[in-house]
Amino acid sequence: MPRPLQAPISRNRRREPNDGERQPMDGNGIKNALAEIHPSSYGWAMACCGWNRQEAEDVLQTSYLKAIEGRARFNGHSSTRTWFFAVVRKTALERRRYRAVRYGALGRWLRGVPAPEPVATPEALSGQAEQHEHLRDMLRRLSMRQREVLHLVFYQDLTIEDSAHVLNISVGSARTHYQRGKAQLRKLLTEAGSR
Repeated sequence: MPRPLQAPISRNRRREPNDGERQPMDGNGIKNALAEIHPSSYGWAMACCGWNRQEAEDVLQTSYLKAIEGRARFNGHSSTRTWFFAVVRKTALERRRYRAVRYGALGRWLRGVPAPEPVATPEALSGQAEQHEHLRDMLRRLSMRQREVLHLVFYQDLTIEDSAHVLNISVGSARTHYQRGKAQLRKLLTEAGSR
């Protein structure tokens, strides 16, 4: 008797939303939904802001204000989490553009001045800090889009389809960035391991 076919286990499995997750919400519904996804939203804000905590906190605060004040509207076309991740990403890009324009001349002047030595953080003092930094360094070698897709899929546990929605790209493009990013990261890890 032939064995029944089983679906392969995949990272891009679509998670079924709960009843109210894809419905437009009022102010209290948005607040409750945002409170539930705060830890993962903070992680995504950190990734969007280059792991700068202060910047990530500012971006997240601005994103919350946009959502609560209605400047960013949840229309129910995706999950609350996917929608809010897109709001966070766009807010981080807006802040980056604003700083680039506003501080362009100042930044050019400061590049001639040596940067102060960084202050040690608790993470830097731990034994794992070196490994985390090594992995972040390898991730920085990937293209920005590959980094974003991998972060959303692996750290935020979104599907590739939801990642595409957050990044405002096609699903096919997201799949390509996902595959190429994984292959490049595997190559970098293999090279680092052979040293």
